[in-house]
Amino acid sequence: MKPEPASAPFAGPFALATLSAPGGPAFPALVTSDGRALDLRAALGEPDLTARRILERWDEVLPRLRALAAEPGAERRPLADLRVHAPVEPRQVFQSGANYRRHVIDLHVAHRAPGDERPEEERRAEAAEIMDRRAAQDLPYVFIGLPSAVTGPYDDVVLPAWAEKPDWELELAAVIGRPAHRVPVEEALEYVAGYTIANDLTDRATVFRRDMPQIGTDWLRSKNAPGFTPLGPWIVPKESIADPGDLRLTLKLNGETMQDESTRDMIFDVARMVSYASQSARLLPGDLVLTGSPAGNGMHWGRLLRDGDVMDAAITGLGAQRTRCVAEAAS
Repeated sequence: MKPEPASAPFAGPFALATLSAPGGPAFPALVTSDGRALDLRAALGEPDLTARRILERWDEVLPRLRALAAEPGAERRPLADLRVHAPVEPRQVFQSGANYRRHVIDLHVAHRAPGDERPEEERRAEAAEIMDRRAAQDLPYVFIGLPSAVTGPYDDVVLPAWAEKPDWELELAAVIGRPAHRVPVEEALEYVAGYTIANDLTDRATVFRRDMPQIGTDWLRSKNAPGFTPLGPWIVPKESIADPGDLRLTLKLNGETMQDESTRDMIFDVARMVSYASQSARLLPGDLVLTGSPAGNGMHWGRLLRDGDVMDAAITGLGAQRTRCVAEAAS
């Protein structure tokens, strides 16, 4: 499922992508706003170059990318002739839970505990109080995802036969451009190279362990099936996004708007999430920090993903992705 280049504009003069020609290997590319792509292996004289290697030298390479974007004679190919892959292969994926106020309140109401017969208004007020307390205590929630769940922004998504309630979760993803360990919030964005789009699919039926509820959540099972993290289409440099705390996230299911929210509804902003993750782990260039999903998922609407569904997801300045759901054949 290939996009029309003009349908996915991005902020700024260029973005970083991973592309391939029919039958050829994937390569890192500089994509310009006119819908054309420059093979960075040739342009930078490095035949084995990858997007991750570029991010490992981001401070050094960024000025060269700016110059190439402004160079009128650079040989570029139409995006329509190329396949768009996930823009980077991360080594680590850090995922944020419960980070959009309205979304968490909706989930709290939807995931009613057995025997909880309180009216919705009371449970909603309880969730709002919990969110206020979390914000006051400055306690983000971060867990680990698998790189093997990442797929391209226009690839089909296979819904596993065991997934009873597959759901969508559109998210802003920060892409790391420097090794980051125990960085303060005030400096955290200095370690971000740019931003991209992620759709963090989740099987709601397996989020919580049924055999032993006190164990808690099972993110391995519920979020990490192959292809459950469509990513891209591009990495837009941080310098082209004026304020990551004021971006619009929109997801449509078969043309109907399901998620439409601003990153202003985040409880913890991008800098706080990057800083928090770095307090425990060492973030590496090319790693992803997903920042949570806003209200409007399938649990809210009472409509989960099924065979043939098409998701169109967009974030201000970052372009758009389109993925089709395909049911796995039962064994």
